[in-house]
Amino acid sequence: MGGCMTRQLTFRQQQHHLTNTGVWSWDGCWIYYDIRSDENGSVFDGSRIERAHTKTGEVEVVYQAPRGASVGVVTASPTENKIAFIHGPEEPTPDWSYCAYHRRGVSVCPGDESSMRNLDARDVVDPFTPGALRGGSHVHVFDAKGEWISFTYEDHVLATNLANGQLNQRNVGVSIPVQSVSVPKSHRRNHDGDCFNVLVTQTHDRPEIGTDQISKAYEDAWVGMKGYQRPDGTTQDKALAFIGDVLIRNEESGDQESSNGAGSESSKQQFKTVPELFIVDLPRDCTVAGAEPLQGTATTRPVPPAGTVQRRLTRTADRVFPGLATDVRHWPRSKPDGSEIVFLIRDDNGVIQLGAVSPNGGSLRQVTDGNESVASAFSIHPGGEFAACVMGNSVCEVNLNDGHVETVAKGDGLFRCLSFAVVYSPDGNKIAFGGAVEDGERSFNQIFLTDSKQTS
Repeated sequence: MGGCMTRQLTFRQQQHHLTNTGVWSWDGCWIYYDIRSDENGSVFDGSRIERAHTKTGEVEVVYQAPRGASVGVVTASPTENKIAFIHGPEEPTPDWSYCAYHRRGVSVCPGDESSMRNLDARDVVDPFTPGALRGGSHVHVFDAKGEWISFTYEDHVLATNLANGQLNQRNVGVSIPVQSVSVPKSHRRNHDGDCFNVLVTQTHDRPEIGTDQISKAYEDAWVGMKGYQRPDGTTQDKALAFIGDVLIRNEESGDQESSNGAGSESSKQQFKTVPELFIVDLPRDCTVAGAEPLQGTATTRPVPPAGTVQRRLTRTADRVFPGLATDVRHWPRSKPDGSEIVFLIRDDNGVIQLGAVSPNGGSLRQVTDGNESVASAFSIHPGGEFAACVMGNSVCEVNLNDGHVETVAKGDGLFRCLSFAVVYSPDGNKIAFGGAVEDGERSFNQIFLTDSKQTS
């Protein structure tokens, strides 16, 4: 296989932000990114979506945001010339500026800005419209067929109705291209959408301690290229893995009957939030409501469609460091055959390792056992046997069978590896990642490519 070659792809004095997945065009010729102005991407002020050619480094502007809007977090379809990304509000106002519940997903066919379509319709006036959202969607990811698109969601209606409604909590949803959705123009920010949109996770305002109830659903990922196989041999076609926050009893908080009293700080700390891995199995028809309306009400969240099954996959309360290692922001990743879902977890020494579990549940398997923590989001090779991630200031490949780690790109003072994205190309021969490069008194996030050691 020989040595790996690392090459800087972008050089402009601006930030280049890679999304955690889907940064490669379907044919492997382009890398997509956005240009938010700060190094961490926490300020959503990018005015355009760009792409760089993986052979020539040529840069193209794919989409220029109009009328004061900002755009970012772009992903590409794995099957055709199409991208999806977050679009902020045009002509933002003090009462409707960019935030988690004032954004939407759009799709564009590169080379044709007029092809821009809203993925999700919005209707924020009761009675709400089935198939439309009442807030904002975020991180739009195509499934393996390039058809359904997952996203995370927050709700404008509940966020602005604090006195009477359920809490606005992050949830996971899907955009399904079965029908377009038209909404009444009863609010200036209502708009139509090309897809039927539903939430597929269920959260609780006050989860019961020690149960599988969650207060937040986030960092979702499609399971398998074609779903996964159940123990009875049948196939679950569509499923999403995600992180859900449960509550466990905090053993370090002391006795609840302590002399401090019921209203004491000790009493308030009888529980702690722990992020665990969950999966949601989706029905083939997500347009059918169950006992409650898909679109929710003025005081309740939208609910999953009939036939949706949400299950917990990990139970880590007894570990020295309970929960997934979400201090390194990452998204669980499924092997292509759907046999395992991979995620980050701390070992007994506090080192962040790769872990894995079957989508059917069962024992958690610790994949790596090194002294160096995984320090980034990661991706899985199309062959399913390797994962690419950052350890230290190097990009590494991990054998998911035996945990063996090989370095494929070292910073060596040339760049600082960024934690946001380490993404295999569609054929698995290349890895795209971000590196911060010093340029005078400033540092710019640039895009790098390196060879995978799994190149045949």
